[in-house]
Amino acid sequence: MARIALVDDDRNILTSVSMTLEAEGYDVSTYNDGLQALNAFTDELPDMAVLDIKMPRMDGMDLLSRLRQRTDMPVIFLTSKDDEIDEVLGLRMGADDYVRKPFSQRLLVERIRAILRRQEAKLSDAGKAEDTPNENLIERGDLTMDPLRHAVTWKGKPVSLTVTEFLLLQALASRPGFVKSRDQLMDVAYDDQVYVDDRTIDSHIKRLRKKMRSVDDDFSAIETLYGIGYRYTE
Repeated sequence: MARIALVDDDRNILTSVSMTLEAEGYDVSTYNDGLQALNAFTDELPDMAVLDIKMPRMDGMDLLSRLRQRTDMPVIFLTSKDDEIDEVLGLRMGADDYVRKPFSQRLLVERIRAILRRQEAKLSDAGKAEDTPNENLIERGDLTMDPLRHAVTWKGKPVSLTVTEFLLLQALASRPGFVKSRDQLMDVAYDDQVYVDDRTIDSHIKRLRKKMRSVDDDFSAIETLYGIGYRYTE
């Protein structure tokens, strides 16, 4: 049973969403603000967090920033209808997805399921990797990717990626020189049941580049072809 932390200062959302998630079989913990959640996470991290952005004491952005200093735990943001800037910023900071308020609780459940399935597949592959000869290693110039261990190095230096970032880089690096459209990358990173728009992929790519440049200022292997998509070049 996956453990989900729901963090929002709206008690109606905490009550209704937690009831829905519990009916789906999830173990749900609720928190009224980011600081309360952060203190609870010190003892034990949940499997996923669903965070409102605008909250008292510590908002969702600050909480995500603190979490990303020590974990790649999946995070979904709850955003207001007109908070497009917050959505993009949240994705660049490392959120896995966002859902706009007011939202369908069924949509939120499907987003959660999709991300947890990817996370479960990642952990399953890591377990298999312990005793399995790695025939799926991807080596492209300075890049090495180990899908079984969910490990990435650039020029020998490790780079920590979320599941979504890893899947996007893997899709691009698997066929260097070939262009991947945003729609193709969406199919790689998300289930067919989950709709995302173009800027979601763009934001993930920008964060992926930022992480690669944290170990190499000159990283430029992911090219943008405006109006078309992205391409990996060796």
